[in-house]
Amino acid sequence: MSIWHLIILLIVVVVIFGTGKLRNVGSDLGGAIRDFKKGLNGDEDEEAKRKQEAERLQADPPPSPTGTTQSQRDSSDAK
Repeated sequence: MSIWHLIILLIVVVVIFGTGKLRNVGSDLGGAIRDFKKGLNGDEDEEAKRKQEAERLQADPPPSPTGTTQSQRDSSDAK
C-alpha cells in the first residue's frame, strides 16, 4: 500500500464522517476504554469501599449519653 492509497483513504474518511465527528472519536474511544476498565474492576472497588466504611463506623466513638453541650458546661463553670 503506497502513500497515495493512504491519502485517498484519509480524504474519503474525512468526506464521509466530517472533521467534527473525527475530533470526537478519540475522546469517545478513551471514555469507552476507561468505562470498560472501571467495569472490570468495579466489583473490587465496591467491596473495598464497603470494608472501609465498616471499619470507619467501628472506629467512631459512641455519642455521649449525658447530652450536655458546651454552653451548659460553660455556664456551670462561671458560677
